[in-house]
Amino acid sequence: MTTTELSAAQQASAHALEDLDRRHLVHPQQSGANPDRLVIVRGDGSSVWDVHGREYLDICGSGNWACQVGHGREELVTAGAEQLGRLAYFSGFFGFSNDKAVRLATRLIELAPDNMERVFFTSGGSEGVETAMKVSRLFHHHRGQPERTWFISRNLGYHGATYGSGTLTGFPGMQEGVGPNLPHVAKVSPPYLYRAAEMYGTTEDPTDFLLRELDDTIREIGPDRVAAMIGEPVIGGGGILEPPADYWPRVRELLSRYGILLIADEVVTAFGRTGSWFDSPDRGMAPDIIVTAKGLTSGYAPLGAVLMSAEVGGTVAGDDVVFGHGHTYSAHPTACAIALANLDVIEKDGLVERARVIEDWLREDLAPLTGLPQVGDVRVVGATAGIELVTDHATREPLMGDPVTTELQHKHGVICRAYGPTIVLSPPLVIERDQLRRAGAALTEVISRLLPDGRITA
Repeated sequence: MTTTELSAAQQASAHALEDLDRRHLVHPQQSGANPDRLVIVRGDGSSVWDVHGREYLDICGSGNWACQVGHGREELVTAGAEQLGRLAYFSGFFGFSNDKAVRLATRLIELAPDNMERVFFTSGGSEGVETAMKVSRLFHHHRGQPERTWFISRNLGYHGATYGSGTLTGFPGMQEGVGPNLPHVAKVSPPYLYRAAEMYGTTEDPTDFLLRELDDTIREIGPDRVAAMIGEPVIGGGGILEPPADYWPRVRELLSRYGILLIADEVVTAFGRTGSWFDSPDRGMAPDIIVTAKGLTSGYAPLGAVLMSAEVGGTVAGDDVVFGHGHTYSAHPTACAIALANLDVIEKDGLVERARVIEDWLREDLAPLTGLPQVGDVRVVGATAGIELVTDHATREPLMGDPVTTELQHKHGVICRAYGPTIVLSPPLVIERDQLRRAGAALTEVISRLLPDGRITA
């Protein structure tokens, strides 16, 4: 870790800023008692610097999978500044539009699967999932099936933190203390191959079990009462869970048989993260609705996009139908301008293809971890990786990853995230070879000192 020397006055100012953070800022997914504060003030490429001048290697996409093009890209800065000077904001409601939103919607449809035709802009992924839920119900309502109000999601799937999206999310902590939660939501098992036998209670083919469970769930609810199923093509926050090749095609066939829509949550996977502009076509999902955010602007501005098939979009926002939904910042012109510049950079720099190169690097650099007793499984999909920690290979008892990420940050200046027992990597798609080697070596060094009780030896 490198550190820029600061004067005594600058250090005092830095400490004061951290104290103000403790006193006034509420952080997502963190208790107020946590003493750690990392106030980031600058970024360049795959590196960021805190208020004390300390440099860190960002291998988690700004902490939230969101930094495809890296930090400090002048092209995005210029696009945002020029749009602010021209038209910073105007409503996207009613008959109002703006040129950047129109061009971005068109560009997204050109990049998306062939059946996509309409785009609705949001401020992020949670809003996007909420929108997809309303669109699904409206679709069935306008087609004379208002009783289709149920949603099916999966345990360990992450779909947001708002009321509806948070209920769909498959982590119980997201619903704790805020109930009653949104009704008419059922959850099924995820394609978790490493823990399939213990999770499913059977040694049969995982896809066979998951499809039977899904079919049973639909039948229990009533096929004519289910509006949609939502799923990430590859589960991200749940631990980088890649499904078997036959999973999504068989899910799609089952849902189509019952007239149930399929929502692909591509908030993480779209825009090159897994090596494609959109991941769902490669998985055989053929979704009716796609939710995106994060990589759409590489985190430079809050923006999400919900893509709808011609059938869905024409039903809920057709010539004779008012789409009774919207947000103040829907189709925000400055955010859309930044997104257009971001897509240009991804295309110009070949970052979609580079994700496949990063995949090879990750497999090579994380290979030493597979020999450690603390590592149960290493999963790599495109420019993402999940390192699942266990106390023992035989029992596969989970070992929480937070001590590892804390030690990586403090000792090696490497920032990544732990989702329970799984340490997740999602580096910028511009990360350099030597930077990823450094991250792999740091992970190996720290995890090798992790004890079964969760402590890190000196």
